[in-house]
Amino acid sequence: MHRHHRAAALAATVLAGALLATGCSSSSGGKKSEEAAADTSAGKATTPRMTVAMITHAAPGDTFWDLIRKGAEAAAAKDNIKLVYSSDPSAGNQANLVQNAIDQKVDGIALTAAKPSAMKAVIAKAKTAGIPVVGFNAGLDDWKDLGMLEYFGQDENIAGRAFGEKLNDTGAKHALCVVQEQGHVALEARCAGLKKGFKGKTDNLYVNGTDMPSVKSTITAKLQQDSTIDQVVTLGAPFALTAVQSVTDAGSKAKVATFDLNKELVTAVQNGKVEFAVDQQPYLQGYLAVDSLWLYKTNGNFSGGGTAPVLTGPAFITKDNVDAVAKFAAKGT
Repeated sequence: MHRHHRAAALAATVLAGALLATGCSSSSGGKKSEEAAADTSAGKATTPRMTVAMITHAAPGDTFWDLIRKGAEAAAAKDNIKLVYSSDPSAGNQANLVQNAIDQKVDGIALTAAKPSAMKAVIAKAKTAGIPVVGFNAGLDDWKDLGMLEYFGQDENIAGRAFGEKLNDTGAKHALCVVQEQGHVALEARCAGLKKGFKGKTDNLYVNGTDMPSVKSTITAKLQQDSTIDQVVTLGAPFALTAVQSVTDAGSKAKVATFDLNKELVTAVQNGKVEFAVDQQPYLQGYLAVDSLWLYKTNGNFSGGGTAPVLTGPAFITKDNVDAVAKFAAKGT
C-alpha cells in the first residue's frame, strides 16, 4: 500500500470509526472483507448510516433463503446499511414483522408477498409512515396494487412456460408438479405456466414443505399409484433432492427437474441425478432489493421507473453449463 494511501486509510478510520477505506480494502482486507460482504463489494459508501428491514416468508431450514440473505448482506455492507432480517412462513406473522419494522422507524423495507392480501394493510401503513417498500421474489403480479416502489424477481408464469417447453424436448409425457405450500402465488404460477408450456399431461401434488419425511412419502405414494408419471417437477432444490429418493423408493423411471438450486443441487445436475434447474438468481434479488432502497434514499432512483418489474430469471442450469455455476455455488453465493 502506498504511503498516501496508508495516511488516507488512517484518517478515514479516525474520522469514520468502522468505515472501510476504499481502494485498499479489496486487495488487503483478505478474509475480513470477504466475510463482510461475500467478497463482492467494491468499496463502501460514505452516505449516512440507514436501517433496512428485510422480511421474507422463508420457512426454517430452507437453504434458498441463505442466498437471498447473502446478496442482501453484500449490498448492505457496500451501502453503509444496517440490515435487519426476519422471516416467517405464516402470512399473518410476516405482516406482524413488517409492523414491527414500521414501529422501529426503519428507513426502508424489502419484503416478499407470497400471500399478497395479507400484506396490503401493513404496506399502506408503511407508506403513511413515509417508509419506502420494495418487493422481491414473490408477488410479481401484485406489487403495484400493493403500493410498492419496485420489484425484483422472476416472472413465474414465463418461467413455468419455458420449463414446460423444455420438457417437450426431453420426451416427457406426464409431469407431476410438486407444490410445497398451497396458495403461495409464485409456486402456483409456476405449475400453471408449466401446464401451458408442456404438451403432455400435468398433475399438481400438494405436500407439506416443512415436513420433509412426509414430502418424501407423499411423492413416493403418488409415483407408486400412477406409473405413467415420467417427470417430477419440484419448486425448490431440497424438494428435488428428496424427489430423487422418492423415485428410487417407488421403483419409478421418472426423471426429476426443478426450479431453484443450491450447492447440493448443482452436484446433482453435474452427476445427472437431476436433469436441469431454473435459476432465478436469489443472490441478485436480495442484493438489488437492498441496494434499490439506498439508491432511492440517496438519489431518488427507482428501477423499472416504478411501472415495470426487474426480472432476475429464468436461466436454465443444465449439464452443459453447470460447471460455470459450480464455483459460485461452492462459495455459497
